Amino acid sequence: MNKSDILTLYDYNSWANARILAAAARVTTEQYTETVGFSHGSIRGTLVHMLGSEIVWRMRIHEGISPTGALGEGHLPTIEALTARWHEEEAKMREFLASLTDEGLMRTVRYKSTKGVAFENPLWQLMMHVVNHGTQHRAEAGMALTRYGASPGDLDMILFFRERGF
Repeated sequence: MNKSDILTLYDYNSWANARILAAAARVTTEQYTETVGFSHGSIRGTLVHMLGSEIVWRMRIHEGISPTGALGEGHLPTIEALTARWHEEEAKMREFLASLTDEGLMRTVRYKSTKGVAFENPLWQLMMHVVNHGTQHRAEAGMALTRYGASPGDLDMILFFRERGF
């Protein structure tokens, strides 16, 4: 794994997240907050979980801080608030990504889970995890959005590559 690969994965992650956020902005408040039976309840719950996870992982890998909790739905009650906070977080992640080196991706990151359990992994594995985690929850949110007539469209990485001319 090298910096170029990681940057591509994070570009894809941002592209796919933007499609989900745009679709979520097209549903009603009731649809956005209704329990839809996925792992985090509602579309809002799923998106807040995604963003909260990205924040926690960036804090672990960039700042060396292991938060004891993540965002809750009450922190970001509207899609507008969520989208604004997501843009702030993406800027912080981009700052971190700019500082990466191929060698640095091999460094071991020691951190604790939100329950206080200690772990360690190479940085590149954690960074890939963040993108893969987002893929799982974008799929859930995408299914719910599609049910409400606000499909985000296909989120396949190959479409991202085609759009970007890779």
